Amino acid sequence: MTKQERGIRSRRAILEAAAEVFDLRGYDAAGTNEILARTGLTRGALYHHFASKEAIALAVLEAHNDGLAVPESTSRLQAVIDLGFAFADRLRTDAVLRASVRLAVEQTSLPRPTDTPYDQSRAVVRTLLTEAAAHGETLPGLDVTETSDVIIGSFTGVRVMSQVYTDRADLPERLTALWRVLLPGIASPGMIGHLRITPPQPAGLD
Repeated sequence: MTKQERGIRSRRAILEAAAEVFDLRGYDAAGTNEILARTGLTRGALYHHFASKEAIALAVLEAHNDGLAVPESTSRLQAVIDLGFAFADRLRTDAVLRASVRLAVEQTSLPRPTDTPYDQSRAVVRTLLTEAAAHGETLPGLDVTETSDVIIGSFTGVRVMSQVYTDRADLPERLTALWRVLLPGIASPGMIGHLRITPPQPAGLD
């Protein structure tokens, strides 16, 4: 293994360990000693990659953008729906993403970054809605900025409720209910019947 590969692995190990601690304790209660204990690395290795706990947290927040890869779809509205399901699925397995969404809503001493996870999400959804409107998929005159804020806010709400009640186990079902309610105010009448509001089937399954 090259020195560069070891460095990449060490940095990722620090991010994942920090994410687990941030997700468990929150930013202010998290300590670098506990982060280091989970990695098995030296303090020197940690500070080689990150100058402070704040720097680690900001890197975790930046990783939120990794969960916003737009799924392939011929419909831009379907892409918005499937993006939510993909994000929800990744929350179950990606500790860094889970920590990023906690840091995004938590009131802590962590300085607010210039580009927050909510800004990232709003930008992606707004772009998809703008494209959907251009293709006649949305109701005439839809305010895409307002609608993107409603979608992101609603997703945040159902995500938090799902975490509280079932540790995110029922999040897909809650997202299906969310879209059943929201779509009549977003999609053109001819589009609604063509949109799937359940999680996509894995490739190769009917």
